[in-house]
Amino acid sequence: MSCFPLYVIWNLKAMSDRTLEYFLSLNQITKKDASEVKWSHAVNSRSRLTEALTGPMHMLEADIIIRGRDPKEPVMAHPPDTDSDITLKEWLEAVKAYDKGIKLDFKSLEAVSPSVALLEAVLAETSRPVWINADILSGPGGQATPLEPQAFLSAIRTLPTHTVLSLGWTTGWTAGTDNPGYSWDMVRVMEEICRTLTHPVTFPVRAALLSQSFSQLKWLLQQSDR
Repeated sequence: MSCFPLYVIWNLKAMSDRTLEYFLSLNQITKKDASEVKWSHAVNSRSRLTEALTGPMHMLEADIIIRGRDPKEPVMAHPPDTDSDITLKEWLEAVKAYDKGIKLDFKSLEAVSPSVALLEAVLAETSRPVWINADILSGPGGQATPLEPQAFLSAIRTLPTHTVLSLGWTTGWTAGTDNPGYSWDMVRVMEEICRTLTHPVTFPVRAALLSQSFSQLKWLLQQSDR
């Protein structure tokens, strides 16, 4: 429960309509209701990918790093892992044969530029939902180092404007203690970063911290008239 991500949507119409309409057009969901969309998380191996592609899931989420040995290239893995049995190139080639949406979670800045180049063929299919995720700010209880915001956004600036940017905060949560929520400073900095973006944006927030952050997140959403 504490690690469940809740997606708070900045550009509601552009993001949710495009993603939901895609699956509606394939008769994979019955109405424009995001709760009908099924996710497969941590699809970071060949076996997990095969399972996700042949199963009932709609959206596939996977993590990307640069392999920790030669040849240095984007592979599907979550730190502290440094390698995988499948590269991003192989992963994307497999996904292209199926009607799945994808969400790619970048765990290192050096993986972004070479990954964007590999994404060109997939992004040419303008109807397929493609979400690009990164934690770009430090959040409540966060211990991991976030990706530098402007460097990340610069690296993905060539992505088509229908690509959804999932921009988050590093967070932590400890059972049995009072965990702080998202502060006003945290949401104000995020708003400044997103203010001039042309892509639809969604904010992945830790569900366990939502109740103590409701006012801040509501304010953040109200800053967009898109």
